[in-house]
Amino acid sequence: MSRQRYSYQPRAGHGLPHDPFNAIIAPRPIGWISSLSAAGVRNLAPYSFFNSFNYQPPIIGFASLGKKDSVRNILETKEFIWNLVTRPLAEAANESSASVAQEVDEFILAGLTPLSGDLVAAPMVAESPVNFECRLTQHLQLQNANGAALDSWLILGEVVAVHIDDTLLEEGIYQTSKAQPVLRAGGPSAWYGISEAQRFDLQRPDARKK
Repeated sequence: MSRQRYSYQPRAGHGLPHDPFNAIIAPRPIGWISSLSAAGVRNLAPYSFFNSFNYQPPIIGFASLGKKDSVRNILETKEFIWNLVTRPLAEAANESSASVAQEVDEFILAGLTPLSGDLVAAPMVAESPVNFECRLTQHLQLQNANGAALDSWLILGEVVAVHIDDTLLEEGIYQTSKAQPVLRAGGPSAWYGISEAQRFDLQRPDARKK
């Protein structure tokens, strides 16, 4: 079946009112990253480019457009924490995205409580029901197809400790929708939630053969 397609080459611009790239790769989990500078200044910031990359050991990562405070802190201390953004915390997460001076503590700015981790010095968001304590494994400066360096940095970290609110575990199974996670989408203001009503289950072909 033939159909019309809108096509463009990103180098030449998209020609639309808003870049559709983020809206297409969406919704995306939010990298709400807390870190601590070598001088002991707390930092908390949400990152739109975030995901998991490995099971054992568990590795997560986020990309920063520019070497922001989070990246500088992590390169100094080799540690960070990921905090789950939930619907009740969405406004606070958004507040923590403000462009402020390095000495500003986003925990105070967003009205959040820092909580000490077990294995890393970076603070957790106490109000968040899930936290991953992480140690830096790799950092990469991204480059384009021609090999030119970009002012974008990929941070990867091994999850060395996991904290889950007991209410999110039922018979040992983590209840994704009960946590009310929120996801980032495209456009300047689009966020999404999920609900149990939207769930469906599919078994992998290999599992069906067993």
